[in-house]
Amino acid sequence: MAMNNAAAAAYQRSKIQTASPAELTLMLYDGAIKFCNQAIMSLEKDDYEKCNYYIQKTKRIIVEFRSTLDFKYEVAKDFDRVYDYIYWVLTRANVKKDVEMLQEALKRIREMRDTWKEVMRLNKTETA
Repeated sequence: MAMNNAAAAAYQRSKIQTASPAELTLMLYDGAIKFCNQAIMSLEKDDYEKCNYYIQKTKRIIVEFRSTLDFKYEVAKDFDRVYDYIYWVLTRANVKKDVEMLQEALKRIREMRDTWKEVMRLNKTETA
């Protein structure tokens, strides 16, 4: 079993090291979705400690997204507003222990990921 875990970790490291910046961004979105889902599941089990842990992980990814925005592009302001909203919802959900708020954050993160996937698709089409 330890061998499988080591192989999986090595594969994941290789995947990250060879990913393009666009693919890394997509991986971060997927991570935020995963952690937000884990926060929801933890909250549904009344495991507040784990819920907080996963919300914090999700918030760190949102902070990373905000810190990498390039404001020379007008769309960065729109992205920043969405990230600010997601961060606010995650914070409120954590304070209130509110599953619906976590689901709202998850919905917004998914929308952002879907937008990013579409941008990647369009970019591939243009460069092909």
